[in-house]
Amino acid sequence: MTSKSPFAIDFANPAAEVERAVSELRFGRPVIFEEDHQSLAVLALDAVTPALYDQFSGVVEGSHRLLLTRQRANRLGIKTMTDVTVPLAGMSFDEASRLSYALDAKRPGNYAPAESLASRSAELARTALLLPAMIIADISQKKSLFSACCSLHASRLTQTGIARQEFQQVVRTRVPLKDHGDCDFVVFRGGLAQKDQVAIVVGKPDVTKPVPIRVHSSCITGDLCGSLKCDCGDQLRNGLDLLKQAGGGVLIYLDQEGRGTGIGAKMRAYGYQHLGLDTIDADAELGLAEDHRRYEAALAMLRLLSISEVVVYTNNPTKIAALRDGGIIVHSRTAVTGRVTNENENYLRTKTLRAGHMLELDTLIAAE
Repeated sequence: MTSKSPFAIDFANPAAEVERAVSELRFGRPVIFEEDHQSLAVLALDAVTPALYDQFSGVVEGSHRLLLTRQRANRLGIKTMTDVTVPLAGMSFDEASRLSYALDAKRPGNYAPAESLASRSAELARTALLLPAMIIADISQKKSLFSACCSLHASRLTQTGIARQEFQQVVRTRVPLKDHGDCDFVVFRGGLAQKDQVAIVVGKPDVTKPVPIRVHSSCITGDLCGSLKCDCGDQLRNGLDLLKQAGGGVLIYLDQEGRGTGIGAKMRAYGYQHLGLDTIDADAELGLAEDHRRYEAALAMLRLLSISEVVVYTNNPTKIAALRDGGIIVHSRTAVTGRVTNENENYLRTKTLRAGHMLELDTLIAAE
């Protein structure tokens, strides 16, 4: 009888399978996406070359379709509460790209509500930080044509919840910060993509009492470069100031650029904002919802820091709800504000009026 090696590792787990599929999509390769008795070959248009687009079209004999999310379909003038698919036979790579992303694209004459499996392929793209315009083809009767491709059962996407919450502390070390003195940077590794996330511990917060915290999503343009288009950099620095003034606290710095869409999508959206769209409509042009951020990492980091009760420095009610849903007791909220500029006023007004952020914008403008 053969005994199992104590060092045997089970790589056939949901998170590993999703990560392999995500990697294939980002490399511009097809993934077989399956559920029940249906199999789709899917490609993310955002990562595909024109040559591969044409090759795929030939292999599936023009049976492929383009998935457009509900947000993009609405921007094209299609009144729908669901995603839709559009036939791609005879449509070039450039034409498909314009239909998926361009501001001046015309409403397609032929479209249909997307089936459940096709719609779920967009979730895979968003996990890959790719735009959710998906090229799909039903290959249930000809899977052998894609035998060399990675396969993923759709149920795996819903089985990654535990993996998204699994983190471990990697290192904790002192870093002296300008204006804030010695702080501890605590690095955690884990989640679906085994990312490194950072908690900045200001002072010596007492974890037996409600701990002042801020959950801050990364913003390369604002945090690092001082962009005037948002208030993120101000919120980061003012948040650290508030934690120090409170006698100590923790700033959770999450790697989720562009409200969870990635830097590529964020820069595309910025281009549309320069043409007059607000931040939510610009994302919708790309097929994205108004916010794709997740907070499992923040919850895991707080637990590993032995923090169960908090005072939150935020303007975003979604963050408060995520903390409470995750079992963290939120005692109170304090606003975190930044400077209102000509460049960011419309952005802040959109966050207040359309995203429900708790921000007294007119009061801030009057105080400038």
